[in-house]
Amino acid sequence: MIPLSVLDLSPIPEGSDAGQALRHSRDLARHADALGYRRFWMAEHHNMAGIASAATAVALAHVAEGTQRIRIGAGGIMLPNHAPLIIAEQFGTLAALYPGRVDLGLGRAPGTDQVAARALRRNLAGDADSFPQDVAELMEYFRPAHPDQALRAVPGEGQDVEVWILGSSTFGAQLAAYLGLPYAFASHFAPQQMMDALKIYRERFRPSDRLATPRAMVGVNVFAAPTEDEARFLFSSLQQAFINLRIGRPGKLPAPVEGFDARIGPREHAMLSHSLSCSVVGTPETIRRDLAELAQRTGADEFMVTAQIHDPAARLRSFALLAEAQAMAEA
Repeated sequence: MIPLSVLDLSPIPEGSDAGQALRHSRDLARHADALGYRRFWMAEHHNMAGIASAATAVALAHVAEGTQRIRIGAGGIMLPNHAPLIIAEQFGTLAALYPGRVDLGLGRAPGTDQVAARALRRNLAGDADSFPQDVAELMEYFRPAHPDQALRAVPGEGQDVEVWILGSSTFGAQLAAYLGLPYAFASHFAPQQMMDALKIYRERFRPSDRLATPRAMVGVNVFAAPTEDEARFLFSSLQQAFINLRIGRPGKLPAPVEGFDARIGPREHAMLSHSLSCSVVGTPETIRRDLAELAQRTGADEFMVTAQIHDPAARLRSFALLAEAQAMAEA
């Protein structure tokens, strides 16, 4: 069975706050660690009332301290927002504290709106275009330093940080292939170019000192519950949040509602169908079947699973049921 990992946006549900969300993220990381998940990633977003992981390296240190085995990392850091040296130091620090357990996924989008992007004080006109150069610079900081090297990342130099390229288009696939790095596709919210990107990545991959053969990860929303109806009920929180984001009214993660599909019109249905098609919703048996189909279709080496569930206890249960579904597949 394909290895499973967790992408946690540290969602802030309606009626909650960022502190509670981050504590629930740590609970989820411990839970995933005990269940045998491979990685626990958090993502950088800014100016989002419903996401608590803006200071991603700080949030990762918080969750890592509560775990023993699971890899922790960013999925991802939006590199145009940062000087590469700063990110090398941040993730070098994490690697010094939690050796052999740190991943760094890199994206070229700002992870925010234009107002927040300007507030981050990076050059909006040129930074996205310089993404390949910034990635190369960042990776150099992780190499062992030369005695006469003028600029060094401390901590960072010589640290074992696993670097991934993230993407929702074919650009990231081409860059990951050229650099010989593992590649993660954001199909959990932008699945349209998934198959093209995976094909390009595998066909153009060049082995590197970091990776000998292509390694592709696929993002997927998974909402598991004891019954199909309850799983659809839990899924309605993400559906509401996605519509709110698309119409320019982002907020905290909404509480689920019964019969949500019947409450929205054709425009909203089309929007959700377009963007959330890589979602698996149902009982463990449904989850097992649909993930097996997705694995066969994509050839993914790993699934990065995310679940925007309003009730933290239901979220923990969903990941437990997913682990149960995986065990069913292996039996």
